[in-house]
Amino acid sequence: QQFVSQNDVDVAVTNFQAAEAQMNVATAQVKQAEAALNAVELELKYTVIRSPVNGIVVARNVEVGQTIAASFATPNLFLIALDLTKMQVDTNVSESDIGGITEGKEATFTVDAYPGYQFSGTIRQVRLAPINVQNVVTYNVVVNVDNQDLRLKPGMTANVSIVVAQRDAVLKVPNAALRFTPPMSGQVDRTKLGGTPTKEKGVEPAAGVGKEAIAPSRTVWKEGPSGELEPIQVQTGISDGLVTEVLSEALPEGALVVVGIERPKGDRAGSDLPPGFGSGGQRSSSRSRGM
Repeated sequence: QQFVSQNDVDVAVTNFQAAEAQMNVATAQVKQAEAALNAVELELKYTVIRSPVNGIVVARNVEVGQTIAASFATPNLFLIALDLTKMQVDTNVSESDIGGITEGKEATFTVDAYPGYQFSGTIRQVRLAPINVQNVVTYNVVVNVDNQDLRLKPGMTANVSIVVAQRDAVLKVPNAALRFTPPMSGQVDRTKLGGTPTKEKGVEPAAGVGKEAIAPSRTVWKEGPSGELEPIQVQTGISDGLVTEVLSEALPEGALVVVGIERPKGDRAGSDLPPGFGSGGQRSSSRSRGM
């Protein structure tokens, strides 16, 4: 029973396929429009600058209305501090002192903004990369500091002191006594000697080598019974720049050591004067005028 001709069937099938193709094209156009919409929404999000972390804006490098050119390098718009309650101090330690610096040691420092106030911290890292400035090698030491009161500000200059050795109940002498060299005359008036007694201190923070190393031998001078200077060989330990630990028992506590000699001005020879302030002898000058 062929109620519909074959031609009508072919036309209907062709129309169906055409409509199905148009539907696929429309579906693809919808997806293309959705992709374009997503791209536009993404570009719209780029117009809003969002911070990657929660922090405080320390510096703003752009102004409102300024044109930003993002070429090969990403422009730095803001400088953000993550947490100002936890700061770090980057200090440079010379290569002669880096041997006694290890992680976990305590450090103290001062800043010019708070004179007389001392901050404390802990060494977190000793970086291995050397810093060479005019043939002077230093190493960066990072010190962690608790800044709960927000007194410290980024970029402050700090004077850092690191305790590398500590002694309890030690005998010490001033460094001026170790640097003193007696005059060649050998006999000095005892009333003109400047002496400083050796002292004993309970806790002595210092920078230097410990007792494990070989103690160097130094010479200090004291006044003898007849007024002559007598040398005493002592072994020294750590030093904080002002006083030095004495390890040997040759120098008792309270002994007077010579740190300098005071000479009267009238007894000073011309040769003892600094350059440009006179000469050893008097020289007369005369001027003859020709007629």
